Amino acid sequence: MNLKSLLAKPFANYIYNKTQKGMQTALPDQEAILKSLLKTGKSTVFGKDHRLEAVTDHAGFAQAVPIRDYEQLKPYINQVKEGKHNVLWKGLPIYFAKTSGTTSGVKYIPITKESISNHIDTARNALLCYMAETGNSAFANGKMIFLSGSPELERIGNVPTGRLSGIVNHHIPSYLRSNQLPSYETNCIEDWETKLDRIVEETIARDMTLISGIPPWMQMYFDRLMEKTGKKVGDIFPHFSVMVQGGVNFEPYKARLLESIGRKVDSIELFPASEGFFAFQDSQQAEGLLLNTHSGIYYEFVPAGEIFSENPTRLSLKDVKLGENYALIINSNAGLWGYNIGDTVKFVSLDPYRLVVSGRIKHFISAFGEHVIGEEVEYALLQAANEEGVKITEFTVAPMVEQGKGKSYHEWFIEFEQEPANLEALRLKADTYLRKKNVYYDDLISGNILMPLQIRQIRKNGFIDYMKSVGKLGGQNKVPRLSNDRVVAEGLREFLN
Repeated sequence: MNLKSLLAKPFANYIYNKTQKGMQTALPDQEAILKSLLKTGKSTVFGKDHRLEAVTDHAGFAQAVPIRDYEQLKPYINQVKEGKHNVLWKGLPIYFAKTSGTTSGVKYIPITKESISNHIDTARNALLCYMAETGNSAFANGKMIFLSGSPELERIGNVPTGRLSGIVNHHIPSYLRSNQLPSYETNCIEDWETKLDRIVEETIARDMTLISGIPPWMQMYFDRLMEKTGKKVGDIFPHFSVMVQGGVNFEPYKARLLESIGRKVDSIELFPASEGFFAFQDSQQAEGLLLNTHSGIYYEFVPAGEIFSENPTRLSLKDVKLGENYALIINSNAGLWGYNIGDTVKFVSLDPYRLVVSGRIKHFISAFGEHVIGEEVEYALLQAANEEGVKITEFTVAPMVEQGKGKSYHEWFIEFEQEPANLEALRLKADTYLRKKNVYYDDLISGNILMPLQIRQIRKNGFIDYMKSVGKLGGQNKVPRLSNDRVVAEGLREFLN
């Protein structure tokens, strides 16, 4: 047994046991984090503006601090970018994570000395919990690939600034550096296709044991490997045993990724963002991701239907219920207060607190009052695809508003890895499943307000070419599953099959 694998086992067991104990203390840990945040926050510009010195509990906090998105927090962020100290958190952040927002342009998310461990340790803990539960430590002996953004940093207001994945790259422990691929020079390449070709060159003959990235990136990497060798990924890398992924819902990509690998590999799902590392898959047996309740983040949950209300209900962790869709609100030692990250979550277990990511607040369709969400569309498409033996590469949905009763519809743009023998059967089944999932959509179809959904087939690599055409190929960019407007839909029209 390799020395790294041997040494990792006792540490994995220690972290696994610590994680198990943390499950039992989630609620007191959350209360302690709120008190700690208030203790530091009351001395900041933000804290004085919101009189945090007078806040003693969650109810008082919800009264003092409104829910904000990035645009509403931006005046404080701008002060930090200008070099002002003690604005959102004590001192200055040690990094800005630079990320593209769908409505805010470029966002600069602070990472502080206190919050950096949340990003680094949570990813580590996910791997160690997997190792302790399964006994698979052999992957620590081989090469590991982390498909990430460039680690090159610029300075904004004298604060090092870059993509989160690039920042994290600087904090990979020294004992893993010799295992890490691609090289630093390759990771610094900005053009995604050039970078991808170089990654293939550097990894194709190596003993890859772990591959990590967001699913669309991994699929592009797998496709290039198979084009170059004519082999399945699992044959190219015989010791490849662990796939780590996050950033988007895995299910729509799962079948095609596993088909590309050609054999079973274990999968570890993560829920990271520039604003924090919120949850991770701690078990191969249990459903959902374990909420990260003792890592500097205090969570609030707003019923998804209330998130745009003037005074939405704000629940602490102790008040959440199974199966309800909540907008996730965070307060953190990075200096984010009442911050709406834009994701919705749904708890699948309350002992311990495990959840699934159910969609994006702004990714919905309600052009006709139906309020269809991503989870419902993904469910409908996957059910229909499984029944019809179809594999999906990528998809997105938008409303088509036509004049006249019964003429409008939802337009589904789908790129198939394996085309349906009967596209009409797939369309009807997807529509039926969506009607079962969403009563408002069902009413609109029954009342002849909407036509059943229509499918537009996108040509092979059409979504990749579309993302390239709008300058969003690679990086942390993802195709939105749903849009309430026609921007993405119209852009995809030139890529129809």
